[in-house]
Amino acid sequence: MSKQIMEYASGNEMAAMAIKQIGYDLMGYYPITPSTQIAENLDIMRANGETDLVMVAAEGEHSAAGICYGAAVAGGRVVNATSANGLLYAIEQFPVQSGTRYPMVMNVVCRTVSGPLSIKGDHSDIMYLLNAGWPILFATTVQQVYDFNIIALKLAEKVRLPVVVAYDGFFTSHQKSRCYRFENDDTVREYIGPKVGEYPFLDLEHPITVGSYMNEPDLINNRYQLHLAMKQVEQVLPELFLGYGELSGRYYGNAEGSSCHDADTILVLLGSSYDTCLEVVEEMREAGEKVGVATLHALRPFPEKELYELIGSAKNILVADRQDSYGAGGGNLSLEIRAMLQKYGSTARVKSLVYGLGGKDFFKEDVREMFRLANDNEAPDFEYYGVTPGIGDSREERPLFKPVTRDETKIGVTNGGTLNAVTAMPSRIAPGHGACPGCGIPVNLNLLLRGIEDPVVFLFQTGCAMIVTTAYPKTSFRIPYIHNLFQNGAATLSGVAEICYRKQQKGEIPPGDIIFVMVSGDGGMDIGMGSAIGTALRGHRLLIFEYDNGGYMNTGYQLSYSTPLGAKSSTSHVGKNQYGKTFFNKDMPQIMAATGIPYVATVAESNPTDFIKKAAKAAYYAKTTGTAYVKAISACPLNWNDKPATERRVIEAAVNSCYFPLYEVEQGVTKLSYDPEKQGKKIPVIDWLSMMGRTKHLVKEEYNEIVERMQQEIDQRYKVLKEKSEISK
Repeated sequence: MSKQIMEYASGNEMAAMAIKQIGYDLMGYYPITPSTQIAENLDIMRANGETDLVMVAAEGEHSAAGICYGAAVAGGRVVNATSANGLLYAIEQFPVQSGTRYPMVMNVVCRTVSGPLSIKGDHSDIMYLLNAGWPILFATTVQQVYDFNIIALKLAEKVRLPVVVAYDGFFTSHQKSRCYRFENDDTVREYIGPKVGEYPFLDLEHPITVGSYMNEPDLINNRYQLHLAMKQVEQVLPELFLGYGELSGRYYGNAEGSSCHDADTILVLLGSSYDTCLEVVEEMREAGEKVGVATLHALRPFPEKELYELIGSAKNILVADRQDSYGAGGGNLSLEIRAMLQKYGSTARVKSLVYGLGGKDFFKEDVREMFRLANDNEAPDFEYYGVTPGIGDSREERPLFKPVTRDETKIGVTNGGTLNAVTAMPSRIAPGHGACPGCGIPVNLNLLLRGIEDPVVFLFQTGCAMIVTTAYPKTSFRIPYIHNLFQNGAATLSGVAEICYRKQQKGEIPPGDIIFVMVSGDGGMDIGMGSAIGTALRGHRLLIFEYDNGGYMNTGYQLSYSTPLGAKSSTSHVGKNQYGKTFFNKDMPQIMAATGIPYVATVAESNPTDFIKKAAKAAYYAKTTGTAYVKAISACPLNWNDKPATERRVIEAAVNSCYFPLYEVEQGVTKLSYDPEKQGKKIPVIDWLSMMGRTKHLVKEEYNEIVERMQQEIDQRYKVLKEKSEISK
């Protein structure tokens, strides 16, 4: 055995450790809970000079998968990590990678697929990959996350297929335990061996084409070769497990069981629940009960022979799934085990339970109850376990708050009016929400709504604003509200708007203006930019409102394309080899203006009258002409690392430094709304940066060049705005 060091770490930390020790070339990634910590830990290592891994922060999981594919084709060793809807967003890329036979490794930290939105762990995401052509290893412990990441790359390059390492979100990914890693990185690299590509893509003397167009019979031959590669995995994986055991002292198989050899009743499940079952089985065995438990370490290829040898002699088998294949009478694991038992002629009675959805806790008493159900001849063959009964049909359905009516918002204010006048506007967001103290989101939303007299329908993309206002079964909204994912919020709202207009035309709902507002932030205009631009180009009559808090705040502050240059985040750390984010913030208002929409504006809570007037203008264009876009700079004390009481001054400094200039583009005409130079209030950008912990390091002399680059970029952008504004006069 090679020398090893004991660590007290989580699954995500050990995945990052394995990736670092392997010496990958590139990681394409996008933040999504609970897999994000892998990228965060690797970025810390980059900042400290412990790895030279190229980390590419994509604007969404689909692009992250494409980045990885391109890097793999070019001959790099490539890794990715994702969860839940991120996996689904990228899913069309995965058969491309397996179909063209390029190896890589992807960690899938299993999580509930929405909707409704939940970030907790179950297996509803990983089962979507069963038909993607990727071998899938499933780790039940933190130790296995580390070990399987190393084995996975050797397997991937041996059979020329991309490989998944899956494990439970929050249970395995975040909980720490004692485990071991190799002391020397060279031990890992020698075990895996050098990367060998049979047909180097970058060999310009022997050019190849990757991903040809295929019809029959070529396509079916391609799929047959993929089938043969998966059959090869069946032969290779046990050999790799054996070789790794000799290196590490830890031996694995495709399936694992405890007390199965003479058990009358066996429970089969995946992931971290297995450890809980082991304790109960030991206790029940001591009490004379012949029970056992089994799990799988490989979902693909499905280890039918090994699993049958473990469980095939039992009289009663209960398969517990943390997902459901709706309408099939069980989750995917139970369906495959039923088919396997039939194939081998088992006479066991098989029952299926769906349990633990949305990360519902799993305790020892649950294991005992599952064994009881397995032996109960009266219990159904399929049911959900742990469902909380409702209170019946007798409950009174009533809103917590009185809805806001059209008449209440018609207060006779035009173009925003004065601050005193708009105080009569009723609040369409109820007082209760879970936002952090000093959060700019509620402030900005209320200012926006002050300027809109017509009824409003809200769509919120995923983000802090959505999470803190709609925790089931409560809601903060006194108006219609819908949520959809980051990447297609604008498209979803355009569908809502078009049906509303159609129903009004047909007389199915009352006539009258309605303002459809999409609220985006927390990086939502990165992954959702394509949808927003498409909506704008089509000209749907709606308003896109972006609160710019400068990062993916709802997942723990990873860098966004709106994060300032040099800012520290959990994926742009500061260390001897890194100074924070390495590229400029995206100018989203100018991008939206380039689509030719009738109205674009920037607003800030430090200038409330200007804010409200622009909100009124945006609403007018949204109901009469086409898409309008308004962007507000929005404070986030938790991640900006400043004080809630000072946020108004911080916002004002962002405006006065011209980092966030206030202007509008109305029917193609640019007009500055506030010129700090004329007011004698213009300040250097470093004055603003020094007010926040995330950028305070930039005051050090060693970062003068970064600050100067930022100042030059701000000055150039502001110069262009002023010139456009002067031309408009």
